[in-house]
Amino acid sequence: MTNTSSVTMNLILQGADGDPARLERIAALAAPTSITRLGPLALRCEKISYSQALLPTIEMAAQAAQIDATYLMGRRALSEFKLVAMDMDSTLITIECIDEIADMQGLKPQVAAITEAAMRGELDFTASLRQRVALLEGLDASALQRVYDERLKLSPGAEKMLAAVQAAGLKTLLVSGGFTFFTERLKERLGLDYTHANALEIVDGKLTGKVLGGIVDAEEKQRTVERVCKELGISPSQAIVMGDGANDLKMMGIAGLSVAFRAKPVVRAQADVALNFAGLDGVLNVLA
Repeated sequence: MTNTSSVTMNLILQGADGDPARLERIAALAAPTSITRLGPLALRCEKISYSQALLPTIEMAAQAAQIDATYLMGRRALSEFKLVAMDMDSTLITIECIDEIADMQGLKPQVAAITEAAMRGELDFTASLRQRVALLEGLDASALQRVYDERLKLSPGAEKMLAAVQAAGLKTLLVSGGFTFFTERLKERLGLDYTHANALEIVDGKLTGKVLGGIVDAEEKQRTVERVCKELGISPSQAIVMGDGANDLKMMGIAGLSVAFRAKPVVRAQADVALNFAGLDGVLNVLA
């Protein structure tokens, strides 16, 4: 698209809470041919005359009103997809598990700072993970269960999104640069089909500060999505991939629909859909 041309598109507007009139005011800026209400706080503005001049106007108004704005060429449907692949930490769940484990060691600020830089893409993920895990050496392994029981919470809309995609027959994959201790429990709890994550080494009931085997980094996340797609006999273009950090970009890049959830700026900029305010179930409105 150029600054001088325009194209007809659809615009999905949605928020988490507040006054529905906010959506209607932003919709009016887009001058749609028609508006379809998708829910109490979700609208589809159909056949807007999209242009590069309109984009910043809509985005500024949406940001100020805490509304997510998603542009689509035509309509997309959930039936186009066969797989939903999700990152775990800060995507399917609200926490970064390694930061909370480190808190049990009194090291959360140091570890969280490394995590944040890695998620922004400023540090090599593999090296940064090994650095963070090394700081956990000697911690009693019971700390993992405490984190799961006391601190791990699903992201807003996660259960509704999963129920809808599972009812529609899509398979689910949780692929994480985090740890199998958490992915395996979430697999059982949520009825997920596939999981892949890093395994923490535990000896005599304590963390050794090491990871067993290879690291699930950006490249391994992409390979995992490709491997599961091959096993299912589908193309990656039939996968919805959700993430928040720079290490999710490669797997998001091969997806038929990429969803940035509460994501770092570098990820939001490259995703098809950015959910900054709506829950994970916001993807259902995009595919309605």
